[in-house]
Amino acid sequence: MNEKFTLTGGARIGTANASYPLADLYVDKEVLKINASIVGNLIFQPKDIISIEEYHSIPIIGNGIKINHRIEKYNSKVIFWTFKNPATVINEIKKTGFLENTKSEISTEDLKILERQNQGGFPIKKPVVVIFVVLWNLLFLSDIIPFFLQDKPEGFPIGIGMNIAIGLAFLSSILLLISEKFRSLILKEGREFDDIKKFAYLLAFVSGMMFVQFTIMNL
Repeated sequence: MNEKFTLTGGARIGTANASYPLADLYVDKEVLKINASIVGNLIFQPKDIISIEEYHSIPIIGNGIKINHRIEKYNSKVIFWTFKNPATVINEIKKTGFLENTKSEISTEDLKILERQNQGGFPIKKPVVVIFVVLWNLLFLSDIIPFFLQDKPEGFPIGIGMNIAIGLAFLSSILLLISEKFRSLILKEGREFDDIKKFAYLLAFVSGMMFVQFTIMNL
């Protein structure tokens, strides 16, 4: 019996998809976790699982395992993508003893898991998302609306509004990487930086590159 099994891959939770290598699978005797950054951070106890089955979509790149579960707060469609043979992945999960763990005692750790499940899979506070999306759209519209009000608009509407929006995304990603206080404002209670670490690094890289490019274009 293996003590634990870990694997890097991708994940689909509902209609949201995290491509490889933005998702991680962790399994031991007590829990099964799928960390797909902002797409979703899911944690299951053995009793939460109905079944784990092979899932095939596109040959080679569309193979994975489907987690059929009982958690109402989670989306019913949970798939972990992997380049490995799905049957092999399921067999490795079985070796941890997770699927055969039928303990009835409820521990303090179990209560923490239940609390986290009741929060749903999305790790960021919803008011934060709403504020960010509204502010982002207002900044973009500040460039787009004047652009299309021109008699003969030419080029692409990149102005100070878009630059500020991209800069805001870059600044937010940097603060996520370095500031615990900022993380506490952004993340739901009980969530950790590891839950969104890959997303934060990706956002910092992409938004940083875009900010530099847009700044040069506006000079």
